[in-house]
Amino acid sequence: MTDKKPDLIATVDPTAEYEKPFWQVKRLDEMSQAEWESLCDGCARCCLNKLEDWDTGEIIWTNVACSLLDSDSCRCKDYHNRLATIPDCVPLDAEKVSSISWLPPTCAYRLLDEGYDLYWWHPLVSGDPDTIHQAGISVRGRVVSEEGMEVEDYEDHLASWPGEDPDDEPVLLNRDHK
Repeated sequence: MTDKKPDLIATVDPTAEYEKPFWQVKRLDEMSQAEWESLCDGCARCCLNKLEDWDTGEIIWTNVACSLLDSDSCRCKDYHNRLATIPDCVPLDAEKVSSISWLPPTCAYRLLDEGYDLYWWHPLVSGDPDTIHQAGISVRGRVVSEEGMEVEDYEDHLASWPGEDPDDEPVLLNRDHK
């Protein structure tokens, strides 16, 4: 049995207590755990292995996914135990978001930290967890597992799409976001 991440979209009312959705009025460090977890859109781009150019520091994306990623659902197969299983897994928190340069440009945590609103395809906006896949933002159908692969072979799986901006421009929020 897999230990899946809970479906928080159904448990968080984005308009509770506010005229605007919580992500438009709260800073990341003000959110409840349920609100924080619901920000993950399920794109799974952060679950891709990345290479770093030692000379330039540039992050180079691959289409090689973590061995715990279920590439169909784009969710972790063992979310609650991932940190013990995968030593390189980086847990996000409000303090770390601004210092992690490899977060994808579509990442809700990154967008909100930089003062932008969520995109239309984010499940909290659309109300549908499949819009992330329908919009072509998720890794579904575009990745291979790292299982059994040597790190040296990652260079055969370079991909630019995980680090690219979507066609839509993000919308600035009208609030103090930091």
